[in-house]
Amino acid sequence: MAASGETSALFPIFILTLMALPLVPYTMFKLCRAASKETKVINCQCSSCYRSGKYRKSIFKKISNFSTYSNLTLLLLWVVMAVLVYYIKHISQEIQVFEPFSILGLEPGAADADIKKAYRRLSIQYHPDKNPDPGYYNYCQYHLSRWFLLQEYHFHIHILFPLAEANKYFVEFIAKAYEALTDPVARENYEKYGHPDGRQGIQMGIALPQFLLNIDGTSGGILLLGIVGVCIILPLMMAVIYLSRSSKYTGNYVMHQTLYAYYYFMKPSLAPSKIMDVFIKAAEYMEIPVRRSDAEPLQKLFLSVRSELNLDLKNIKQEQAKFWKQHPPALVKTELLIQAQLTREAGALPPALQADFRRMLQLAPRLLEELMKMAVTPRTSQGHGWLRPAIGVVELSQCIIQAVPLSARKPIGGSTEGIAPFLQLPHFSEAVVKKIARKKVRTFEDLIDITPEERTELLTQVGGFSDDETKDVELVLNMMPSITVDVVCETEGEEGIQEGDIVTLHAWITLQRGNGLIGALPHAPYYPFHKEESFWLVLADPVSNEVWLSQKVTFMDEAAALTAVSKAIQESKEGSGATTKEINQAVKEAVEKVRKGLRLVMAKFQAPAEGNYNLTCYCLCDSWIGCDKKSGLKLKVFKRSRAGTRGAVVEEGPSVEDGIDEEEEEEEEVQDDYESEYSEDEEENDPKKNAAAPNGVAHEKERSSNSEHSDSDED
Repeated sequence: MAASGETSALFPIFILTLMALPLVPYTMFKLCRAASKETKVINCQCSSCYRSGKYRKSIFKKISNFSTYSNLTLLLLWVVMAVLVYYIKHISQEIQVFEPFSILGLEPGAADADIKKAYRRLSIQYHPDKNPDPGYYNYCQYHLSRWFLLQEYHFHIHILFPLAEANKYFVEFIAKAYEALTDPVARENYEKYGHPDGRQGIQMGIALPQFLLNIDGTSGGILLLGIVGVCIILPLMMAVIYLSRSSKYTGNYVMHQTLYAYYYFMKPSLAPSKIMDVFIKAAEYMEIPVRRSDAEPLQKLFLSVRSELNLDLKNIKQEQAKFWKQHPPALVKTELLIQAQLTREAGALPPALQADFRRMLQLAPRLLEELMKMAVTPRTSQGHGWLRPAIGVVELSQCIIQAVPLSARKPIGGSTEGIAPFLQLPHFSEAVVKKIARKKVRTFEDLIDITPEERTELLTQVGGFSDDETKDVELVLNMMPSITVDVVCETEGEEGIQEGDIVTLHAWITLQRGNGLIGALPHAPYYPFHKEESFWLVLADPVSNEVWLSQKVTFMDEAAALTAVSKAIQESKEGSGATTKEINQAVKEAVEKVRKGLRLVMAKFQAPAEGNYNLTCYCLCDSWIGCDKKSGLKLKVFKRSRAGTRGAVVEEGPSVEDGIDEEEEEEEEVQDDYESEYSEDEEENDPKKNAAAPNGVAHEKERSSNSEHSDSDED
């Protein structure tokens, strides 16, 4: 029992060691990372964003930022370690090491007379025959007072226990200590081996708690239940929870039912207004409760946003009745709440609807991402997606983030984007846009191209802005990204593209801002949550409305971009047979580009049948209006002359047929049949500016608006 008790005391030390091994290095890593992390402001600093409150550094937000699951778990583990350290320190004091001088209350090296004197004193104090344990008297007094309730044998059983304890302490400690210091043999053994009985054998044990070592009776049942619970029931419960959740949600926390609905209702010619009808059919929105108390505020909201619902004004009563009869009622509520965001009418909603409104906006970004994936999913016989609904999804995302009505994108005057880009700027309204249009600033590009001094004078004198308001406009304009896309298509190891070749697309996307930031949060004072910018690179044929490949790009995570570009360049160079030196040099150059704010997109597709293909490369932003880019790409595929086909269908892109046109063709304007309903064709009068680069290379440096993405390419 003594050995088992000693080994069971080691169990807390064993647990403390297991916890400290991973916990201490991980804590040091987090502290070093937090200390080295630069406190760079990446959000908009205008007064509108400040009043929104989502970037305000209040004490509650600081606590919430710290109170992440990882930080709270780390803190809890350190608390457990502190408790274990205190417990170990406490039990270490209870473990008595055999020290005869300390037991007798003497200093080491005391004389024999002092040893005998101390032994006689302790004998009088602890010997059970002469002076029993102090608890013995109290025990006897208690039982004598209740003599009439106890039988004699019961009394003797109880009173002998203190005598046994006193005898045990006297024999095992006091007598043995006296013997070790007076008996020559015992003293010699103590001086040599530290114990009066001589050399002690090595004791080994298992660092387990005491109840696990005494597997008998109740302890055995508890141990069995613990083993069954930890090893069988707990993993089974976790598996059931995981399977039930995974069967309902995708990896992006979107319901499978939502994906089925999006796939079914997605059509090749959907405009942004029709994209809204598909977007609100998400299963997550169908779970938003529809209460009786919501009827009156929804009616008021309907009157405010009725002009944005595409109702036939000639039959307004019938259209209104048809709108309210939609089933389920959650469709009506969701569409009205989205229109409240687009028209900036959310402030008038009651508290109950405010909670549903925030829930709707919180789900919107990832639902729009999945809707975008459904738009570019291969549908045609060639394995291509659809361009027009993809552009419509991006336009809807921009309008939701910036709280701009879809009707504001309708072309007006010389602006193909309408007044939508102006309305995303702080303090701008339709009246201000009309005023500055009289000064020949009719498009958003005109406002950007003038100097800051001229812009300040224009907004102050014509728009009636104050100095602080003009500063807010400059801050937002400096936050807007300027995108440049360089695209190259090639076949590794071969010259020219032939039928069946595996073509590799290399696209370097450069992002620049007036304030020098690379990754930043967009100006979105009416969107109550943090939203990171995302870009979609889409290679498509605008005439046939086919998307050949697409990929999402982000500029926020530089570490992930460095890892991805290093791996992509290395695999590409190894496939082409480059030497180690060439591979290292290419990786080094790519890493330098990423650190300067560039991102690499690499995708592969199979060359189609012989012919010429006029493609367009789009770079679409999901958060800003008027920051998108497009560039033409002429591709030509030759007839198969090489034996066999190289490569196979790859996973990076859909199995589609592509090619590169290496010859210049005459430019001819073509009406785009898949134009957005809020856009119209822009005039292309400069062939040098709009001509696509030959030989599978495209480079675009001029600013383009989102409506240009819907324009037709040149044949």
